[in-house]
Amino acid sequence: MSTPTHLLYLHGFRSSPQSAKAQLLGRAIAQLQGQGHNLTWLCPQLPPSPADALAELKALTLDWPHEDMVVIGSSLGGFYATVLAEALDCRALLINPAVAPARDLARYIGEQTSFHNPADHFFFRPEFISEFEAMDPYPITRPERYHVLVAEGDEVLDWREMVAHYLGTQLTVLPGNDHAISDFANHLPTVLGWLGLPLPQA
Repeated sequence: MSTPTHLLYLHGFRSSPQSAKAQLLGRAIAQLQGQGHNLTWLCPQLPPSPADALAELKALTLDWPHEDMVVIGSSLGGFYATVLAEALDCRALLINPAVAPARDLARYIGEQTSFHNPADHFFFRPEFISEFEAMDPYPITRPERYHVLVAEGDEVLDWREMVAHYLGTQLTVLPGNDHAISDFANHLPTVLGWLGLPLPQA
């Protein structure tokens, strides 16, 4: 597979582009850009509505070359990344992807706050559940286009359920660890390697 030129990072539920993983990977890409690599990096704040989020992401990537783009998603962002990979026939790198958001997020209907800015409130509406159901991307096709990091110690999602949804992919199951993959910096070489990108020069 070709080295990507366009990278899209999608954060999880109640998260933001300020998440540790997004920031770490964004800094690495910025360093590579500064060292002459022709890379486009986009990490948008996603709206609460799944339908709005998907429409916005398709609009943002409308002119992107599908064969040279990778969607990277964590948790709920991993679900969206899977939806996009299936719709656009592009590659996806997933980090503890949510596989059943219609089921798992039903208990969060109501007013919510952002992890990174508690003053930022949004309302998670009942109709968002049916929006999730309408975009269910499983079973996936062409598992070779996916690289999936799954933590056995994920305290939010069932790692076995994640694995079952991504059989045949390049799957890395991390012993222990957590939902956020707090030691993500240690996995950066693996992530960049799968993308076909070098580690930034010191």
